[in-house]
Amino acid sequence: MKVATAAYPLDVLPDWAAYEDKLSAWVDEAADHGADLLVFPEYGAMELATLAGLDVAGDLEASLHAVAERLGDADALHAHLAATYGVHILAASGPATDALPDGVTRPVNRARLFTPTGARAVQDKQIMTRFEAEVWDVAPGGPLQLFDTALGKIGILICYDSEFPLLGRALADADIILVPSVTEAMTGYSRVRIGAQARALENQCVTVMSSIVGEAPWSPAVDTSTGAGGIFGPPDRGFPDTGIIALGELNVPGWVYGDVDVAAIAEVRRDGVVLNRRHWDLQQGRADPVTVTSLA
Repeated sequence: MKVATAAYPLDVLPDWAAYEDKLSAWVDEAADHGADLLVFPEYGAMELATLAGLDVAGDLEASLHAVAERLGDADALHAHLAATYGVHILAASGPATDALPDGVTRPVNRARLFTPTGARAVQDKQIMTRFEAEVWDVAPGGPLQLFDTALGKIGILICYDSEFPLLGRALADADIILVPSVTEAMTGYSRVRIGAQARALENQCVTVMSSIVGEAPWSPAVDTSTGAGGIFGPPDRGFPDTGIIALGELNVPGWVYGDVDVAAIAEVRRDGVVLNRRHWDLQQGRADPVTVTSLA
């Protein structure tokens, strides 16, 4: 399959038609390049808040609810484009307030996956960054899921989630793990990229990182974003020696494309030079407990 992952700039949208035109153009371009799977970034849906006015988009609390109110319309558009172009689309995540898990009363950060046959699924972020938890008050959502699709088994780790190996391990049966992200500084981008590459190494799978790029001064949440699209695999048989299948130029908007062979994933898991995924459980006896030896 061919994967397209976005370095996506946010815009001030004068009306709904502008959003329809923008998203349609992005999907059309990726489909024209033969992409089967399109990956948009974390919080890319925040530009929908501008439809309610810049005063709303510039208010942290109001922007959460303004976007949540528009997600249903955005989902209908994504479903239409997935069916029209015959592609799978991971929509840019955004705050959601419907179908919340028991006990959750605040918005969650939700990504949505659409297939060309009309099927759809959601994945909520698991672990909040300090900004999300302490300032924005976005809540952890529903549990991790694995989606069995015509392209293979797909998991989703939203941005910060990719930095935690046990979350990655929970998706050990995934062929592809999608990592939609938004990071303000180079440090954040580096953490998520390293996390995505580590998850590809541990699980002997492919990870796909998307990013918001550029300035959105109207939003205190995503005002400055640093990033690039990237597609990563294990540095092993059937994959590049670096593990980098494709990598975009930093902060340059557009799609990054890469070819992914699910059969190569199965083969490296079966007979790789190393067998990280199979050997995960060997850590338990070696790492727990750790003996402290004094050399003072």
